Amino acid sequence: MSSEATGGRSAQLKHTGLRPGWTTGACATAATTAAYTALLTGRFPDPVTVTLPKGQTPSFALAVEELTGSYAMAGIVKDAGDDPDVTHGALVRATVRRLPAGGGVVFRAGPGVGTVTRPGLPLPVGEPAVNPVPRRMMRDHVARVAERYGDTGDVEITLGVDHGEEIARSTWNPRLGILGGLSILGTTGVVVPYSCSAWIDSIRRGVDVARAAGRTHVAGCTGSTSERTVVAEYGLPEDALLDMGDFAGAVLKYVRRHPVDRLTVCGGFAKLSKLAAGHLDLHSARSQVDQGFLARLARRGGADEALAARVADAETGLAAFRLCRAAGVPLGDLVATAARDEALAVLRGAPVAVDVICVDRAGAVVGRSAVA
Repeated sequence: MSSEATGGRSAQLKHTGLRPGWTTGACATAATTAAYTALLTGRFPDPVTVTLPKGQTPSFALAVEELTGSYAMAGIVKDAGDDPDVTHGALVRATVRRLPAGGGVVFRAGPGVGTVTRPGLPLPVGEPAVNPVPRRMMRDHVARVAERYGDTGDVEITLGVDHGEEIARSTWNPRLGILGGLSILGTTGVVVPYSCSAWIDSIRRGVDVARAAGRTHVAGCTGSTSERTVVAEYGLPEDALLDMGDFAGAVLKYVRRHPVDRLTVCGGFAKLSKLAAGHLDLHSARSQVDQGFLARLARRGGADEALAARVADAETGLAAFRLCRAAGVPLGDLVATAARDEALAVLRGAPVAVDVICVDRAGAVVGRSAVA
């Protein structure tokens, strides 16, 4: 049985035609509410309705349930809507046990939920990877159930995700020092399709972890090829590597507020030509290579009008680069320098030195800027 929701959900993204989903934090809150209710009443509410931080009231069907004399467990299958979320379809479980009066609400990591092992995250080392907003949501719902049924609200909540340790290998968690499984995430409870908010949040946590580890040089890389290049160039450790993907702006804006001594941006020539032209989102659906811009850079690098015209008509950024390379025009270096200057503009005077490296698909360096 998969989770289902009501309460105005279809209207939330009707302008896009995409169906929103629910975060692991929302699922954990619903599972906790159902389990605690069953522990006090002997019956599981199914579906179980919760209130999210922005007021939505989705209802979730239970996928599994278990009630004994000492605990209750409920599980909900996460529905990420139309978002390409690796946790879509994961079974989120909450096992609730009562504690003596005054014990408060205690969170435990069950199978498939990670544990924090490095400083820099919004949770202390040793804590289960249950983020602050989901913790608050669960505490609030426990308090409501306790008030309704006359209990103290002192409980231990053990959260688990079936196959979570395996799924977590496809996330940032191992790099962030969250070991043993997934994080229970979400600030609104809602997954907005293709908002990529989870990726951007991981970039921010990556910067936090690097700073907490004392790293003074970090690198924002568009993918695994550029990561390998940066490691070969600078010998940076894994916790200094930021998998920025297409979100150059997310890296730059966060580093502006949380500076490091040096930032290297490394990526494919075509992607970084977009940054050089002023685009902070490098995804092909949201920005395109501007051959006219490349032609202007080529002229700056000594290209004659005939070559500049061929660059302007090139079908791809890589084709433009090859034309210039054959003519001895350093278009790669020009793009890297322009991208560095754009990065410095976004940083707005933050005390961060920046350099940019452009690579080809094999990871060979085809352009670089000086550090500035």
